[in-house]
Amino acid sequence: MNWRFLSIIGLGLFLLSQKTIVAQETDPVLFTIGDTEVRVSEFNYIYAKTNGQNANYSRASVEEYLDLYVNFKLKVQEAKGLKIDTIPSLKEELAGYRRQLADSYLINKEVLDKLTRELYERVKEEVEISHIFVKLPANPSNSDIEAAKAKLDMAMKDLKAGQSFEEAARQYSEDNNTREKGGKIGFITAMLPRGFYPLEKTVYEMSVGEISDPIQTSAGLHLVKVHSRRPARGQVEVAHILFRTNDDNPAEAKQKAKEAWVILGNGADFEGLARGSSQDQRTAPNGGYIGFIGINQFESSFEDAAFGIPEDGGISEPIQSSLGWHIIKRISYKPIQPFALEKSRLETNIRKDTRFEEAQDALINQIKMDNNFSEDTTLLRPFAQNLDDAFLSFRWKAPVTPSKKTLFTLGDSPITMGDFTTFLGQASRQRITLNGKVNNEEAVLLLYQEFVRNKCLAYEERNLEQKYPDFKSLMREYEEGILLFEVTKMTIWDKAAQDTLGLRNFYDAIRGKYRWGQRAVTSIYHLDEAHKDKIREVMLAAGSKTPDEVLAQFNQDAIVLNVEEKTVEKGISNLIPSENWKTGFMSQPISDKKRGTLSFYKIENILPPTEKELSESKGYVIADYQDHLEDLWVESLKEKYEVSIDEKVLENLIKE
Repeated sequence: MNWRFLSIIGLGLFLLSQKTIVAQETDPVLFTIGDTEVRVSEFNYIYAKTNGQNANYSRASVEEYLDLYVNFKLKVQEAKGLKIDTIPSLKEELAGYRRQLADSYLINKEVLDKLTRELYERVKEEVEISHIFVKLPANPSNSDIEAAKAKLDMAMKDLKAGQSFEEAARQYSEDNNTREKGGKIGFITAMLPRGFYPLEKTVYEMSVGEISDPIQTSAGLHLVKVHSRRPARGQVEVAHILFRTNDDNPAEAKQKAKEAWVILGNGADFEGLARGSSQDQRTAPNGGYIGFIGINQFESSFEDAAFGIPEDGGISEPIQSSLGWHIIKRISYKPIQPFALEKSRLETNIRKDTRFEEAQDALINQIKMDNNFSEDTTLLRPFAQNLDDAFLSFRWKAPVTPSKKTLFTLGDSPITMGDFTTFLGQASRQRITLNGKVNNEEAVLLLYQEFVRNKCLAYEERNLEQKYPDFKSLMREYEEGILLFEVTKMTIWDKAAQDTLGLRNFYDAIRGKYRWGQRAVTSIYHLDEAHKDKIREVMLAAGSKTPDEVLAQFNQDAIVLNVEEKTVEKGISNLIPSENWKTGFMSQPISDKKRGTLSFYKIENILPPTEKELSESKGYVIADYQDHLEDLWVESLKEKYEVSIDEKVLENLIKE
């Protein structure tokens, strides 16, 4: 006997049992149906999702929903007992839903959610920076990049030798807007424009006083120095009055601004003064209204003054900019909003930015690394060289006999050259899009990258249930929804619609429940607009004759009048107001432009309340019959499957 082996096995079983105990303690079983366990996490997920903001976990709310969920799970249990979950068409439907959900779920969870949270945290802070900038052409070559790096290396060497950052910027920077200011950009906040994510990422990770290594953006290379950080200012809604500086008399604008400020202090209307005095032709007609502003939209003096006004309705002292002198009024202030409110806007912006593409590429590379990706791309060139001109058109077809040579391996899955050519055959739209832009060999390489990406995502998607509890819950919810629909259709809906004898017996058992209220039998007359001069004559005849007699009188030469009989129920129909509910009542004529008629109605008879026959109430009877069958069904399921609720776990859920 190998006691060492048995000891290892025993230890393994002990550790497994300990994990099981921990799982049961953190996520205990709330109830069981037969051998099926429903844990607290599952109940919490569906309870919170269904009740939304009303998910208060009160005793009444929890117990009511628990009763509903137990009944739901009983029906699902029955569906599985009837093997409905093995029906091929339903399995394919579920697999199709999973593919559709998984395609976006992985990218959202691994890429979009992380980028959105990252961006939101950055949005809450502003960073003051300077930079030394070297331009790059639109599509830089390696030599272009090396030359730019060499120039920044020289700047870095001087910085290490003791030269100030400002002096180095004046000497080396190619940014004409900041060079003479020592490279000073000022405060920035996320998100930066498309192509500048590497700069944003770096400055938000740097310490105050630190100088970065060269950062490449879509514009060029940067050396960045961080000067300070501060909480984000948000946005302020402002209006202003502008007095432009006159070069011949520069003091005049300042004097006018001071005088206007005094007038405002004495109670003058800001909007009225702006309309009459402001020299900003764009905003003056609107009372000086500018709107919401954030950082870096105006000169720092204007921005600092606007954000420095402490309260709505407050007015700044006159402040100077390059345009002249301003008096600013704060209308409202909007701080950075909570994440839940900002999330949608941030996600939209992220999807348009290069960071989204870069993060997806990083995800693919991580999947490759985690799953021992290896490839043999030497198979691609000879394949591409043998392609003809039809490849980049809809006429090209994949080889009939696909190659079995392994193109790459991902985890335990070898992907063959035949798999790739099958993909190419199905990717006609992508191939046609590349026509005229690249040659066959370049097209094959581009499509290969897309193929690898798709396979990596598909491979990772296999483990979504284990990695993301929410995904597992969504799939369970959809699967059980399919099963519930099918088993209910089979057991309740079809039976209620097709069981005529059972429906009749049910109707007889509850006879008297379905009743008509008081009803009016009406004649509705429609007279052609072309003969509207006869309306009074028609109404007079309708008051003393039957509808058939009226029609015979007025339709002798041509059909100018139509009549329809309609029975309406009191309190249900809006046709007849309750005060007109009497035999013989005749309405005023109403013009119907769409039909080209004048119409009026006459109440011929009032019918007393009476019982509805089955044919008159069949829709209501079927609905009630379905409820009746479902009640009987649930009771039978409770007898068939034992339901056990852990009262202690239930009590821990209730918050009162």
